[in-house]
Amino acid sequence: MARIGKWKNKERVLIFSSRGINFRTRHLMQDLRTLMPHSKADTKMDRKDKLFVINEVCEMKNCNKCIYFEAKKKQDLYMWLSNSPHGPSAKFLVQNIHTLAELKMTGNCLKGSRPLLSFDPAFDELSHYALLKELLIQIFSTPRYHPKSQPFVDHVFTFTILDNRIWFRNFQIIDEDAQLVEIGPRFVLNLIK
Repeated sequence: MARIGKWKNKERVLIFSSRGINFRTRHLMQDLRTLMPHSKADTKMDRKDKLFVINEVCEMKNCNKCIYFEAKKKQDLYMWLSNSPHGPSAKFLVQNIHTLAELKMTGNCLKGSRPLLSFDPAFDELSHYALLKELLIQIFSTPRYHPKSQPFVDHVFTFTILDNRIWFRNFQIIDEDAQLVEIGPRFVLNLIK
């Protein structure tokens, strides 16, 4: 007989990067790992390795989703979001990065708490945004009863479309009057392919 509070959805997200990333990217990566209790870390991947190596790394780490940061020429940062090993995957140019340490916002959330995901209505209007919405849901939502997660919700990840870009924000939910206070990090994703 199965217990009611059993962890069934064993989704894990691997978050790692290529070599040559700057400090801001490293801090953003650490912020995402902190906010996502179902994430795992790995060492940096060599630039000479092909992208299909990511599937092998995910398999070794027992992960079925991946966020991979790729630095080009020490200035452009790309983020790959993927379901491993069969896809889909999406490549974004990451712009306007602000980490938790930079922002120093007044909002706060408990480590391991589960986020609500809020999407712009435009995600349902175009088919490619609907696919990206499903990919973002699968990667950023913490599975229920995950061993490292808390059993409550105290913050919201918002994904908004503006100027054909996806704007990511993280807000704390204040219980007394249901207000939102921004926590951070924040960044903008520009879809490449």
